[in-house]
Amino acid sequence: MCGLAGYLGEGNKEILKRMTRVLTHRGPDDEGFYIEDNLGLGHRRLSIIDLKSGHQPMTNEDKTVWLIFNGEIYNFKILREKLLEKGHQFLTQSDTEVIIHLYEQIGDDFIKELDGMFALVLWDKNKKRLILARDRLGKKPLYYSFENQNLIFGSELKALLQYPSLKKEINLPSLAKYLVYEYVPAPHSIFKGIKKLGPGEYLVYQNRYLEIKKYWDIGFGQFLFKLDKENYLEELDKKLEQAVKKRLIADVPLGVFLSGGLDSTTIAYYAQKATSKKIDTFFIGFDDKSFDESKYAQQAADFLRTNHHQQILSAQDCLDLVPQIANFLDEPLADASIIPTYLLSKFCREKATVALSGDGGDELFMGYPTFQAHQLDQIYQKIPLLIRRYFLNPLINSLPVSFDNISFDFKLKKFISGANYIPEIKNQIWLGSFSPIELKSIFNPLIYRELETVDIFEDLEDYLKIIGSQNLKNRLIYLYFKNYLQDDILVKTDRAGMAASLEVRTPFLDWQLVEYVNSLPNEFKTKGWQTKYLLKELMKDRLPHEIVFRPKKGFGIPVAKWIKSDLKNFVLDIFSKSRIKKEGIFNYSYINQLLKEHFKSQKDNRKALWTLIVFELWLKKWFKSI
Repeated sequence: MCGLAGYLGEGNKEILKRMTRVLTHRGPDDEGFYIEDNLGLGHRRLSIIDLKSGHQPMTNEDKTVWLIFNGEIYNFKILREKLLEKGHQFLTQSDTEVIIHLYEQIGDDFIKELDGMFALVLWDKNKKRLILARDRLGKKPLYYSFENQNLIFGSELKALLQYPSLKKEINLPSLAKYLVYEYVPAPHSIFKGIKKLGPGEYLVYQNRYLEIKKYWDIGFGQFLFKLDKENYLEELDKKLEQAVKKRLIADVPLGVFLSGGLDSTTIAYYAQKATSKKIDTFFIGFDDKSFDESKYAQQAADFLRTNHHQQILSAQDCLDLVPQIANFLDEPLADASIIPTYLLSKFCREKATVALSGDGGDELFMGYPTFQAHQLDQIYQKIPLLIRRYFLNPLINSLPVSFDNISFDFKLKKFISGANYIPEIKNQIWLGSFSPIELKSIFNPLIYRELETVDIFEDLEDYLKIIGSQNLKNRLIYLYFKNYLQDDILVKTDRAGMAASLEVRTPFLDWQLVEYVNSLPNEFKTKGWQTKYLLKELMKDRLPHEIVFRPKKGFGIPVAKWIKSDLKNFVLDIFSKSRIKKEGIFNYSYINQLLKEHFKSQKDNRKALWTLIVFELWLKKWFKSI
C-alpha cells in the first residue's frame, strides 16, 4: 500500500517533498517525484507486488501519461494479457503499469475495468488533463482542495496541509456533524476548503474546469426469477472463494485477522482452503473479560488448523495509546476500536505485510443489532404515546448503569433515544453520540449561532433521494455502506493499518460479491430475529456452531470504565475549565455535567465523552496555539 500527494497549479519540489514525506508511514520502502511546469506528483511506496521494478511515479514509453497509485489491482494479470494482445509493451510486472496502458487503450473507461482497492492520480500530458479516482467501495482515501485554480490532493489530510496557501481552518458544520455521527461524513472534511472524493467517483480537471463523475454505486437489482436457497448458497460459496483467493496474491508475507467471530472466521476458512500451507492468523485480546474474545479466536484457529498468533493486552497497553490517537487521524474519528485495530496491525506487521480482515460482512449481510432494533421499534411504536412517555421510557432510564461492553441498559437507553425520528435518521442516532438537540447545549452560544441553520442530516437526505424508492431494509443497507462503512470502518482500518505500514484487504467488499448479495431477496439476509441468515446457513456445517451463532460482540475497549478510573485524571485535564474556555468552542458547564454523571455512575456517557476526548486530542495536535 502507498501514499500519494501532489498539486496542479502553484508549487515546487520542496512543497511536493513535504506533502509526500508526511506519508512515509503509508510507504516506507521507496519514494518518487515527478515535476513538470505547474504539476507535481509525489509517491511513497509499500512494496507488495513486483518489489524490484514498481517505482512511482510511473509513465508510458513516450512519457505522455504519468501515474501515482495507491492500492492493489487484483485482475491486473488478465488485463495485462489483453493489452499485450493489442500490441502494448511492458517494462515491469506491476499493476501500476497496466493502469497506464489501459488508459491509453480505452480512455476514462479504464477505471471501470479495475478490480481492486485503489486511489490514483493520472496525468495526460498531451491533453493537459488530470484524473483523480477511488475504488468502488472507498477502501483507499483521497482528499482534494480546489481554490484559485490550484488543485491539491493527497492520501491523507496531513499531505494537503503542507501546502503553503491552504488555510488550516475548522469547518464548523463538519464539527457539528462529527459530534452526531462520530465521524465527518463525505464529501466534507473537518477543514474548510478540503473535500473527500467519494467511493466510485473520479474527478477530471482540464481547461480550468473541474468535474466529478460517478462510475459505480451500490445497487439492489433483483434476479429475474427467484431461486431456492441451495442455488443462492452455491453461488455465494463461489463468490466468497473467488473474493478471498484473489486477495491472497502478494510477493510478501500475508496473514488474516481472526477474532473468532463469524466474519473473520469465514475469511480465514476460505484463505486456508485456498492453500496447502498453514495460514498465519492474528488476534489481540484484553484482560477485561467482558471485552475479550480470545477463547473464540483460539477455538477458530484450532478448528481451521492455522498458524495462530495471539497477544493478550492489559488496559495500560491501550491507555498508553490514547494520547497518540490524533497521530493516526487527520480528522477526528470517535471509533475507539481504532486503538485495538492499530495494536492488532502492529502485532501482525511483525510477521506479515498484508492482512485480510472481515470488514464489510455486517453491512453486506445485515449483521448489526440495529437491524433487529428496527423490528423491535415497529412494536415499540404501536405502544400508546402516553405509556411510552410516562411509564416505559422513565423505567428504562432508571435502569442501573453498567459499564460492560454493550450492556443491556446501554442498548435500551440508546434505543429510546431515537424514538422520534424516521427510521433512517433513527439508525444514525443509535450509532452516534450526540443528538441534534444536544448541540445547543454542548456548543458555546456564539458558535451555536453559526450552526443553527445547518441541516445535520443533509447528507443522509441526499442519499435517500438516490435510494428512496427501495424498501426500508435496502435503504438501511445503502446508508450503512455510504456512511458508517466508508467514513468510519474503512477509515479506521486504513489509518490504523497504514500507521503500522500494513496493507489490509477486505474480501467481503469485493464489488462483484457486493452486487451479488445486494441482488438477493431480503429474507435471505435476515430471517425473523436472526441476522446474516444466508451466511450462517453457508457456514453452519463448515465452522463450529458456537462461532456461527454466537451474538455479535464488536471490537471494543472498556472506554466507560477507563474514563471513570484509569483515564480520569487525563480526562479532567483535557476538559479543564481554563482549556475549554480558552478554546471557545464548547460549553464547559455541559461537559462538566456529562463528567459528573459518568463519574457517579448516574449515566453511561461514554460515547459523548469519548467523542469529545478525540476532538480535543485532534485540536491539540493541529492547533497547538489554542
